[in-house]
Amino acid sequence: MSGSGNSGGLMSSAGLVRYFDAEDRNAIRIDPKTIVAFGVLFGVFVQVLNLVSL
Repeated sequence: MSGSGNSGGLMSSAGLVRYFDAEDRNAIRIDPKTIVAFGVLFGVFVQVLNLVSL
């Protein structure tokens, strides 16, 4: 009974690790810097719209 408290944790996540490690050649690849830049620009755009509506 020494291993009954932690049994199956690693085995149950093995399928998810295999799923997320798979490289899909048809997937859209976007650089993380592009996402951050888009978020910053969108925030600035919203702020400008708030200032214009005053």
